[in-house]
Amino acid sequence: MTDESKGMWLGLAGVALFSLTLPFTRMAVAELNPVFVAFGRAVVAALCSMLLLWKLKAALPTGAQWKPLALTALGVVVGFPVFSSVAMRYVPAAHGAIVLGILPLATALFGALRFGERPSAGFWIAAVAGSAIVIVFALSQGGGGLQAADLALLAAVLAAAMGYAEGGRLSQTMGGQQVIAWALLLSLPVLLPITVWLGWRYGVSASPKAWLGFAYVSVFSMFIGFFFWYKGLALGGIARVGQVQLLQPFLTLLGAALLLGEALEARNMLFALAVLAVVAFGRKMAVRRQAA
Repeated sequence: MTDESKGMWLGLAGVALFSLTLPFTRMAVAELNPVFVAFGRAVVAALCSMLLLWKLKAALPTGAQWKPLALTALGVVVGFPVFSSVAMRYVPAAHGAIVLGILPLATALFGALRFGERPSAGFWIAAVAGSAIVIVFALSQGGGGLQAADLALLAAVLAAAMGYAEGGRLSQTMGGQQVIAWALLLSLPVLLPITVWLGWRYGVSASPKAWLGFAYVSVFSMFIGFFFWYKGLALGGIARVGQVQLLQPFLTLLGAALLLGEALEARNMLFALAVLAVVAFGRKMAVRRQAA
């Protein structure tokens, strides 16, 4: 199996874990302060990271690695959790899933602009087409327009795309486990006191269902999922493997239906099939480019 194929499969595993982030976040923020959920999940994951780094006997990052680690933390440890948690207070997980469907294109753009990746023209056509499909779907769900919470979701997209691109590139030299672990640990001194204050200010009394949501986004969304995701990006390339995320909105729709009872319509599956076709075409174009 080639590195690209391995990267695609690892990326898919990460996407499968990430796809349940919005449904479980919505479960948590229904009873807990959304910023507490966003920062608290990073604190829990950072404590897990301390154990991991100790077990790996990991060396400290080099001087040149601290900047991309800080950008990774800003994007995926702070930015995406905060903006997505706030949005989940006001819109269904299914709605958020579709708006976040433009994340693969944003990730590819960050990879291209930041690191000089140059996918083929066919790949870019596939990326734009796939993103257009999910945007059309979002507009059809919103009655032809975007809701106010969509601004928060779009900010979440930009934050995640930056964090994915920076972390994916850094994984080529550090490994995916260490990238997310050090990014979380770097954030801990700032996020821990804020989380404690938010818990004291807004309270932490919630049902087991809400805490289940919090536990999932802390352990799987904020920690384990990145092991697969960053390793996949490192092996297969940020732009190419990033297109696997086009499947995430539709996996999230299924998760929202199963976990929250949100409606799952037949046309959703038609959009999913269209996106699958676009992803397959984009991957084929990327492989041809490499072969040439």
